[in-house]
Amino acid sequence: MSQTHEFQAEVKQVLDIVIHSLYTDREIFIRELVSNASDAMEKMRLTQLTEKEVFDDTAALEISITTDEAARTLTIADHGIGMTRAELVENLGTIAHSGSKAFAAALKNAGKQNDAQLIGQFGVGFYSAFMVADKVEVHTHSWRKEGEHLIWTSDGSTSYTIDDSSDQARGCKIVLHLKEDAAEFAQKHRVKQILEKYSNFVSFPVMLDGERVNTVEALWLKSKDGITDEQYTEFYRFAAHAFDEPSYRLHFQAESPIVINALLFTPTQNMESFGMGQMEPNVGLYCKKVLIDPKPKKLLPEWMRFVRGVIDSEDLPLNISRESMQDSALVKKLGDVVVKRLLKHLDKEAVEDPKKYNEFYSNFSRFFKEGIATDYTNRDAIAKLLRFESSMTEPGETVSLSDYVKRMKEGQKEIYYQVATSRSTIESGPYVAAFKAKGYEVLYMFEHIDEYVISSLNKFEDKDLKSVNAPDIDLGDSSEEGEALAEADATSLCDWIKEHLSTQVETVRTGKRLVGSPALVLTPEGEMSPQMRQMMKAMGKDGSMPGSKVIFEINPRHPLVRNLSGLRAKDPETAGLITEQILDNALLSAGLLDEPQRIIERTQKLMEKLSA
Repeated sequence: MSQTHEFQAEVKQVLDIVIHSLYTDREIFIRELVSNASDAMEKMRLTQLTEKEVFDDTAALEISITTDEAARTLTIADHGIGMTRAELVENLGTIAHSGSKAFAAALKNAGKQNDAQLIGQFGVGFYSAFMVADKVEVHTHSWRKEGEHLIWTSDGSTSYTIDDSSDQARGCKIVLHLKEDAAEFAQKHRVKQILEKYSNFVSFPVMLDGERVNTVEALWLKSKDGITDEQYTEFYRFAAHAFDEPSYRLHFQAESPIVINALLFTPTQNMESFGMGQMEPNVGLYCKKVLIDPKPKKLLPEWMRFVRGVIDSEDLPLNISRESMQDSALVKKLGDVVVKRLLKHLDKEAVEDPKKYNEFYSNFSRFFKEGIATDYTNRDAIAKLLRFESSMTEPGETVSLSDYVKRMKEGQKEIYYQVATSRSTIESGPYVAAFKAKGYEVLYMFEHIDEYVISSLNKFEDKDLKSVNAPDIDLGDSSEEGEALAEADATSLCDWIKEHLSTQVETVRTGKRLVGSPALVLTPEGEMSPQMRQMMKAMGKDGSMPGSKVIFEINPRHPLVRNLSGLRAKDPETAGLITEQILDNALLSAGLLDEPQRIIERTQKLMEKLSA
């Protein structure tokens, strides 16, 4: 019996919204129809547990998709619960009526809301078919023995027709007669691409032209005890589109404060270090195994863009098109839980296997340093993951801030560090010798960004981080051997140097921290540090930097300084050249010498004097 039904008065307008405005990408329709098919079979699976009489009870619970480029059709069939004539009118003739929603409500009322993993909750996903089809047919037979063989047909405009059919299998078979500009969706490779992107983890087999597509399991929903390392690696490569091995993985489930099933990986290779451009976020957000967003940008902090994997939460409050989240506060809470778990996991791994972690950190340190500078919420936890060489480690070996604090000397209140281009630059310079002599460990930092990172961190476990070239450090009297200049002579020499170098130095003073070096320079309080100046220069912004005068500390015990004191009276010209050379050597060690060629010119003058 053929029946033609008019859509409700407002349905045409709503259909127009669904077809043209609701979804941002037309390919989404495949995800929606596959999700509906999965829901129908989940209902059927539960129904078979309680009902003795089921039509076509040997039909396999799988989704069968067929492409036909010549006919320009796409067919999606399932052996799910199917529909009666009344259910066709109720479910397909009324926009925003969802059979899935009603079924879930019925389960809830029966106290079995956890028995089914239902995806469709809004009743509009089916109509996404009309984005790509100018005619849609739904062939169906209900699970009930007495059900009819039916076909529902519509062009998505004003009406639909329900006709008798013949020899229908249980479930639904949706045939989409594709529009001319949607012919791509009748191509097998295109459909396979979409299925692998959105629907790879539905609970039932998805067959495309007789070939199973969803061969990778949703491991994040399985028990860790039943998963091998090989399966984890296979999943990582599939989810991350990667070829390397994962360096770390975190697989966890949580129910409070929000239901979460997560499987996260960190790569072995940092593609940004190969000049491949900035990585994009690649932790897919799923709701009940259906992809909602492959690269959610606000779920995890930007600095965690190297993390790969899956986060699935059935608590996600999705918008009606299932393309974005409605409750940003809940999404933020979801992200916060995952970030804290991952940071805690990495800290544990770093402690248990320091060598492995150092290899990982050497490739990904820039991300953690970016996190220190940008992620205030997690800054303390990220700081535990930082690693540096130090004055108490061998070259290539590193220490954590936590370990540094544990072995601080009694009475030491600050964490000392120096930023320079290399270990040899630091250890051949004038700054760390006094700290070594006093038994204080100094962290070695080799990247210009480290200065900014440390200034962002500022403290660790209530200990201030202090640069060894800070002007206000007092290490007490030096234990360096040798006779020092008399106080009056030292004061007089400082005054003379200040006058001679008046354009370059703010203050000249004797220093207690010098061991084995004649002098060093310090940046006055409030001035830009040498490393920050180098960063600005590397960014091409050195033209806007103000000129900087330095604090010049001389070592009154050093033979060069003692000899200079007597030479200034006998040969002020030569003494002036030597003084300038000592300053430039100190500026060079500090990374503050902008015109190194002047050293060459001055050295030539000194050699001419000595050879005369």
